[in-house]
Amino acid sequence: MEFWFSEIHTPNVKLSIRVDRQLYSGKSEFQRIDVFESPEFGRFLTLDGYMMLTEKDEFIYHEMITHVPMAVHPKVRDVLVIGAGDGGVIRELTRYPEIEHIDMVEIDELVVEVCKKYLPQTACRLDDPRVAIHYEDGLKFIRSCQDCYDLIIVDSTDPFGPGEGLFTREFYGSCFKALREDGIMVNQHESPFYPEDALACQRAHKRVVESFPISRVYQAHIPTYPSGHWLFGFASKKYHPLKDLDETRWNMRGLKCRYYTTTLHKGAFYLPAYVEEMLEDVE
Repeated sequence: MEFWFSEIHTPNVKLSIRVDRQLYSGKSEFQRIDVFESPEFGRFLTLDGYMMLTEKDEFIYHEMITHVPMAVHPKVRDVLVIGAGDGGVIRELTRYPEIEHIDMVEIDELVVEVCKKYLPQTACRLDDPRVAIHYEDGLKFIRSCQDCYDLIIVDSTDPFGPGEGLFTREFYGSCFKALREDGIMVNQHESPFYPEDALACQRAHKRVVESFPISRVYQAHIPTYPSGHWLFGFASKKYHPLKDLDETRWNMRGLKCRYYTTTLHKGAFYLPAYVEEMLEDVE
């Protein structure tokens, strides 16, 4: 008998992946957590039935949410990561020796424990001495922060359930306050393709634009996310993601990536016409 995992993308569209076996299934106080093993995508994590990452394509998401701001900001020392219980963002950040401290705020401790056990590819650097893990609500945590961070990465789930508060005007205002005078915030911005996802994109973009003087959107192609077309938000107090990109400085590091390059960085900010129009409607 064949087993398949299916995620509904719209009432008329679903993504199905053949599964060899289920490695874990459990329920925290926040959500249901499952880990499957598949012949095509390797191991993958779902929360409440929604795909979070697969071993085969996670590098795209984690490289693009991390290296884009790191190639722009000239001196990142202190970083706040909200969400990111799978550890992929931490893995990428710990490749930078100049980063002194990383606060990771994850609401669900069980997600971290499950990923450490079943997804060591992403959770391999959570024990780095520069990383402090706080198991609490990111919205509550950031309210008490002021001028603390050079970079904030919001690696949240979708804008409902445990991740809902991370898409509010109050949250983005708190992020602005928590950043130093030249700080950058990057967040996952949902997919622009299907109508319901596009509305979530617009709502997030509107609230970021209201909170930050510089706000741009960039894209990546992630096969297992709805439509495969995914957006990220780049918001900053000072730095422009293209004008302040220092290609030479970043390339001199010799960091080897499988998706990110500084050439791709520039191209990622050139969006399809329908996405530009969608974002302009709320700006």
